[in-house]
Amino acid sequence: MTLTAPRALTEGALQFTTLDAHTEGEPLRIITGGYPAIPGDSMLVKRRYVTEHLDQYRRLLMHEPRGHSDMYGALITEAVTPDGDFGVLFLHNEGYSSMCGHAILALAQVTAQCQQIAEPIELRIDAPAGRVTAYCQPTAEGYEASFDNVPAYVECLDQSIEVAGVGRVQYDIAFGGAYYAYVDADALGLSLADDNAGEIIRIGQAIKLAVAAAHPLTHPEADDLGFLYGTIFTSRKVSEPGRHSRHVCIFADGELDRSPTGTGVSARIALLLARNEMALGDTVEIESIVGGRMQVTALAKQHYFGRDGVIPRVSGRAWITGEHRFFLDPADPFDHGFFLR
Repeated sequence: MTLTAPRALTEGALQFTTLDAHTEGEPLRIITGGYPAIPGDSMLVKRRYVTEHLDQYRRLLMHEPRGHSDMYGALITEAVTPDGDFGVLFLHNEGYSSMCGHAILALAQVTAQCQQIAEPIELRIDAPAGRVTAYCQPTAEGYEASFDNVPAYVECLDQSIEVAGVGRVQYDIAFGGAYYAYVDADALGLSLADDNAGEIIRIGQAIKLAVAAAHPLTHPEADDLGFLYGTIFTSRKVSEPGRHSRHVCIFADGELDRSPTGTGVSARIALLLARNEMALGDTVEIESIVGGRMQVTALAKQHYFGRDGVIPRVSGRAWITGEHRFFLDPADPFDHGFFLR
């Protein structure tokens, strides 16, 4: 039996097309059609515009019944720099992030696959946090992707705070395209195994809210970037020898990243350099809660508004998982979606 959408629906409904992928287990819904033009001469201006005028489309595609509480999206725009290939805005359950490494890795690999590229490519991508440069090259297994991120730097070290229901928590804050509070899960006695996801989310959210209230952030370049995006738990308990550590990131409204978090591993190397636990040029491999992994290299030093920054190079794997054509029937009562947890 063959079923197709009736013409009355396709003619009367809003339609959105997406190409879905995942990077090391973390979903990405790449929006390829349906949005109106997004004005703005910078990605931060575009980010403000979609927040103020088009947020119903984010909720439609990220929330249930078309998405879920851990869905993540990438909205492609025109470039805002003379030499940019394209721009991208990042969507999640709560709003819009400033940078996303797993999305950049997926976009590079999906571009290479869709265009059937047989030679290495370089993509200059405009993101709200700044310019990132992605690379993808064919391999015997498919493609290999990486990107050079915006400068990562340490905001503060060795802070502590009392968190209701958790106790005294030690944390660092670093920026890798977004700000994260880093917490040693082993010191807390918190298991980062996948069967403890609910408790990791609960504690991660509590820490994020407490740190955000106690430690307001001001980004040196743009006020729009000055917010704490999430909590990253680190652990030396890894699933395979040779891996440096495990990351579990709780971000936005309690989303749990299935990947090691591209912006998170970027900021982590700034912390490791600051503590003399790695050197410029070193590479470490960091794993996720589901066993995905990313490699991150301390590529080069770069001073950033008076701070000692580092350019991280992040590598990881991505796969296309499907294509969608979503409809919004005018009679559908769930036009903005919902969440059940």
